[in-house]
Amino acid sequence: MTKHLIIFTRYPEPGKTKTRLIPVLGEQGAANLHRQMVEKTLMIARQFQELEPLSIEIRFTGGNLDVMQHWLGFDLIYDAQCFGDLGDRMRKAFQIAFNEGKNQIIMIGTDCPFLTVDILAQGFKALQEYSIVLGPAKDGGYYLIGLNRYIPNIFENIPWGTSEVFQKTLNCCETLNLSVSQLPQLSDIDRPEDLEFIVDFNFKS
Repeated sequence: MTKHLIIFTRYPEPGKTKTRLIPVLGEQGAANLHRQMVEKTLMIARQFQELEPLSIEIRFTGGNLDVMQHWLGFDLIYDAQCFGDLGDRMRKAFQIAFNEGKNQIIMIGTDCPFLTVDILAQGFKALQEYSIVLGPAKDGGYYLIGLNRYIPNIFENIPWGTSEVFQKTLNCCETLNLSVSQLPQLSDIDRPEDLEFIVDFNFKS
């Protein structure tokens, strides 16, 4: 099995990152928080990579290849996100990875600082038995999605950015008769009220 982790993120440019937190943290503070969450997510991914063979791909928006590599390292796979809504971009990233021969693919964002090595391990293990694995977020979305084959339909007709994303995705899986494994529910950090859940980030640095 070829394990592949796709991390969806953006370059931490002030004013264009974590915009819903700008009223509380300011443009620079919101960008600082995003930068630190990306780095923590990648740290977890690298720790898992030390335990099991894993390729890591950064799918980014904003910035360019040069600034992304200088920021996160030259040992990763990089590609810009395609055009379209979130579902279009996720679907395309999965399609390309499967076409390249990967057969166990997990995709995560960088909004969940509570992701652990153990959760990634659980996710990849689940893909040995289930068609899809989902990590539900407390806001009604999901922080992780994994597939062991290309299933484009699960990204269609989903109200992205709403509290219905996870349930609508489950409904789609049921319609398609897909076996689903669910990981522990975690909190995303998207809104000012979410900041109470995190204590180990310096928003001003």
